[in-house]
Formats: sequence, C-alpha cells, structure tokens
Amino acid sequence: MPAPTGTRPPAAGRGRPRGSPNKISGAVKDMVIQALDQAGGVDYLAAQAEKNPAAFMALLGKVLPMQVTGGDDAPLIIKWINYADVEPGEPPEWPALASKHT
Repeated sequence: MPAPTGTRPPAAGRGRPRGSPNKISGAVKDMVIQALDQAGGVDYLAAQAEKNPAAFMALLGKVLPMQVTGGDDAPLIIKWINYADVEPGEPPEWPALASKHT
C-alpha cells in the first residue's frame, strides 16, 4: 500500500542517476579481491580450477571480455579445418581445402 500523499521523501522512487557508479558493487568487488589475496591469490585459483572446474569456468565467463578481436584490435579471423577432407600427408591449409570444395 503506498504511503499517504505528502509523507514520502522528495527523491523517493527516482533511483540512482544514469551513469553514476554503483557504490555497493564496487565495495563488494574490493572485498572479494581482498579475500582472494588472503586465500592465496593465483595459487588458490589454480587449485579451484582443478577441484571445481564448473565454478571456475563460470568465473572465467564473468571476467573475460565480451568481445574477442584479433591482434591489435584487428578483426578476428576464424579458420575452419575439417580434417576428414584432408588427404593423408597433405598439410591442413585453407587453400588445399578450398580447392576440393569448389
């Protein structure tokens, strides 16, 4: 039930201004980093990667960049090689595969 008219604070319902940092999430991030340092840092994370690979991979998904680019911000070039199409002894290079499919 809403508060009676005139009893709400003047800024009620406005929320945080657009573009302002969320102070709580910054504080939590600092606490997590401090806890990681106390737990052993890189050595602790390496041990967790072996003990709890699913949780570690979820963590990687959160901290890795969302966009992947090639070297020096160049576009990423994806080369698909189907080894079933390569003759034995033939190097698996793109031109060799492209000539077979044209």
